[in-house]
Amino acid sequence: MNSLTEPAEPEPDTAGRETDAVGHQPDVVARPPLVRELLLVVGLFLVYKFGRQLANGHTGEAFHNAHRVWDLERAVHLPGEGAVQHALLHSDGLVHIANTYYATVHFPATAAFLIWLYLRRPRHYIWTRRVLAALTAAALVLHLTFPLAPPRMLAAAHLVDTGQVYGPTVYGATPQTDSMANQFAAMPSLHFGWALMVAVGLIAATRSRLRWLWLLHPALTLFVVVGTANHYWLDAIVATALLGIALAVIRLPGTTRAAKPGQSIGRHLLPAPRAAASFTATAEAMGAAIPAPWTPARQRGGSLSASEVLARIPVSVTAGSASAVDAPVASVTSGAARPGRTVLTASGAHR
Repeated sequence: MNSLTEPAEPEPDTAGRETDAVGHQPDVVARPPLVRELLLVVGLFLVYKFGRQLANGHTGEAFHNAHRVWDLERAVHLPGEGAVQHALLHSDGLVHIANTYYATVHFPATAAFLIWLYLRRPRHYIWTRRVLAALTAAALVLHLTFPLAPPRMLAAAHLVDTGQVYGPTVYGATPQTDSMANQFAAMPSLHFGWALMVAVGLIAATRSRLRWLWLLHPALTLFVVVGTANHYWLDAIVATALLGIALAVIRLPGTTRAAKPGQSIGRHLLPAPRAAASFTATAEAMGAAIPAPWTPARQRGGSLSASEVLARIPVSVTAGSASAVDAPVASVTSGAARPGRTVLTASGAHR
């Protein structure tokens, strides 16, 4: 028997594809041009390095701020930096390793992290680059407005400049004339801030159960920067606060959201539902009577036939589809199919 009811089209197979928390497939973010990214990263780095030099020469203010930071840490009962350095000074080899870590791991580890993200996780790379740029820009503002001598220069701290005593070091022996690095830019600690972002980025971009071990990198960095007397505890705390603000403001790009069919999400357009031809007919127009399951079997004071009941109820008939949501579906036939006569499947809602 012919029918206008067609089988539903199979849904596309999405098995094995990555989906987000609400079941949508994440947007595909194209990898940025390599040359442009190299120029951008190098340019930002040079701006930061030259910007730090502007804070040189503020020796008196830097030492005044150092005393203020030291007194604040004691007032809030933060542990002394000397306790961490004392653990390092138990072994000449250990303190040498700490100095080497401070001098050589900071930039290469961050660069390797960005390269890996660029090649394997372009979406996370864009997000990380923006966060690091925001963090570094905020740090530069603090370096210019709040010059700070590190604890290794502060006589009241009674700490050893491990870089100068044990080596290696990246700083000159005379901070006032050091043209390679601004030694009065201790707050915030970008060594710790960048290391923390490396851990956060790798945790967000990977799915391994062991990915939380990346937090050992900022933990070790914190131990090194404090133990070598290059930074105060507050330097790391401020760096953490600035990174938290950057992460709250800068979101991962390409995040999908719920949308109606036909609306655009990122670079994708959800398909609109296929329009179906519909028309309304009465029972008389359909021909023969249609059994109505909701019609009472017997009524007091007489009974109505199925055709009489349906004649009073509007019936929506949709060509090419059948609905079983609102009411049962009944096939309409009038004996054998005649040439030129269409047999319909109708559905109606009980009112």
